[in-house]
Parts: sequence; structure tokens; C-alpha cells
Amino acid sequence: MTRGPLVVLAPDKFKGSLSAPEVAEALGRGIARRAPGAQVRCVPVADGGDGMVDAFVASGWKRVELAAPGPTGEVSTAVYAVRGDTAVVELAAAVGLVKLPGGRLDPLRSDTFGLGVAIAHALDAGAREIVLGLGGSASTDGGAGLLRALGLRLLDREGRELAGVADVATMLEQVASVDRAGLHPAVATAQFTLACDVDNPLLGPAGAVAVYAPQKGANPRQMLKLEAGLTNWAAVLGTGYAEIGGAGAAGGTGFGVLAVLGAQVRSGIDVLLELLDFTTLVDGATLVVTGEGSLDHQSMHGKAPVGVAAAAKKAGVPVVAAVGRTLLSPGEIRAAGFAACYPLSDLEPDPARSIMAAANLLERIGERIAVEHLL
Repeated sequence: MTRGPLVVLAPDKFKGSLSAPEVAEALGRGIARRAPGAQVRCVPVADGGDGMVDAFVASGWKRVELAAPGPTGEVSTAVYAVRGDTAVVELAAAVGLVKLPGGRLDPLRSDTFGLGVAIAHALDAGAREIVLGLGGSASTDGGAGLLRALGLRLLDREGRELAGVADVATMLEQVASVDRAGLHPAVATAQFTLACDVDNPLLGPAGAVAVYAPQKGANPRQMLKLEAGLTNWAAVLGTGYAEIGGAGAAGGTGFGVLAVLGAQVRSGIDVLLELLDFTTLVDGATLVVTGEGSLDHQSMHGKAPVGVAAAAKKAGVPVVAAVGRTLLSPGEIRAAGFAACYPLSDLEPDPARSIMAAANLLERIGERIAVEHLL
């Protein structure tokens, strides 16, 4: 019996509406309705932010759950994905905005300690390749909490360990030195990769505070305190690391991991596609379908759909985008590598109704893609 065309569905999440696996499933239902003979392979993706662990679990990696402090200390469930000696640990799933009790923003008390707890758990289980998905952070602590959870001691000018300090900014301002002797023993042999889609430095007008702290609830006075704290923190650990693109990711978590754990920064979507062996997954495919909630100019800078399009093009497979909306011109869409773009807004212009009905709309888009590209 002749096998039908292979379609690889590799969308990112539609933020505030559907997870990446749910987007892929909806598209798959629509395609199957019009092209029942088609082979559909779901490969949901993420660019380093929330949803990264789900993307790996959907591709067969083991899901690990543990109890860990959230951004303000309340214990909740953190997750990571593991295969062999590689673990993918997602910041958002441990200390992200979604972990704030009642969704209450707390920019001076939130930290990354729980993320360090999750990393230590993975190291204890034998992981030696740690991929950190950075995105959706609730804090601006320069990664200090994460490093404390891994055994780094923060000392004041008298050599006393800083503990019980009122807020993150004050603690960072008071740090005079660090003691690395108690770092988790596996840190010395583990390799750390920062998977993120931003290239911000730690400090200044394009840094962690100026660009992202307002989203975490910081007012102008609090922003001044956080910037001062991070400036001192950078002086203690090394200002050269503060200037690396990605050091400002996730409230400066990138900086702390670069300076102390020797991490490298890579595009989140590139890391994901490499670990999933995307080239093999699209071998023999007729079409790749990717997408996200909004395809816009920000998408051109490391976002998942453009990364998928580049990988598909390299494999010689055409790719189309199914998106909530697009702010790109037809020429920009083609230049990004897409043969076509299918916005849900063409079917439902009202954003609120589109979000509510996203699954049904994606099924209709799937039908249209099947008719125009597979039949």
C-alpha cells in the first residue's frame, strides 16, 4: 500500500491559549480530515521559555517532578526532562511568573533558588549536560538564588554569609565576595548551556532591569535598587560576563550561570532542534508546519518558528506557518523562509474570540493546509 505524504507539525505554544502539543494536535485533526492518508508527525517546539520541558516530553524524554521553592519560597512542583545524561531544566516551571502565589508580582522578594534545587536534583540523578531554558522569570536576582542552592556562599565585607536579607536587591548590594568551596561537586564536570531567545547584557538601558523588571512589577524606585544590586554583583563575579549577550536573560540568571558555572549561551530553538535530531525527523517529509501566537518582527530574532523554518529549509523541506496573527508583510514572511502563512485572525478578527476558539480555528487552518499543500 502506498504511504501518504509525511507532514511534520512543529509549532510553538500560542501563549495564553494553547500549549505547543495542543496546537500540533489541533492542526493534525484538521489535516487528517481532508487528507486522511497523510502521515502526521507531531514535534512541538519551544525557544527556551515556558513549554520547553513539555516539548521534550512530547518527543519521548522522561518527565521528572520534584518539590522545590517557587520564586517567593512557597514549595510547589518543578519539572525537568531527561534522556541519558542530559537534562533540560526550565526556569519558568520552577521559579517563573506562573509560580507566583495568586499571580501576585513581588519583584524584590522573588529569586531563582528553586531553579538551583531542580538543577541539583538533576545532577544528583547523574545528569552532566544541563540545558537551562530561560524565560518567563519572576525575579531579577542575577542568578544568585540558583547559585546559593548549588552551594555558593555569598559573603559581606566582614566575611559573614548573607542570610535573611530583606530583599534581593539589598542582598546583591551587600555582597563583597563569594566562597565556591561548597559548590555541588558535579558542577566541576557538568556542562551548562543557556537556551534563550534574547541577547540582552546584564546592565544598562538594554539590560535585565531596564527591559524586563517592569514586567515583573518593579516600580522606578525598585528598578534603581535592582540595577545597583546587579552592578555590585557584576563587580564581584566579573564585569566581563555582564557584557555577554544573554547575560541579562531571565533577570540576569544568564550572568550568574556564565560567571560561576562556565555556561555557554545558545539560541533556545537551535538547542531544542539539535537535541531532538530535527533533521532526522523531517527526512522524507513533504511539508513542515510551524507557528506561534504572534508572528512579528520579534520573531525574527531567535523565536521558534523562524528557527524551524531555517532547519526545514536546510533539509530541503517547504515550511508554512499557522499563527494567531502576523504583523509581517508578505515579503517579510517569504524572506523568513515560509512558503505561506495562515493567521487565525483571517478567520476570527476579534482577538478574544480567537483565543477562546483557537483549537477549532487551527483545525480549519489544518484543513486548508491539507487542501493547498497535500492534495
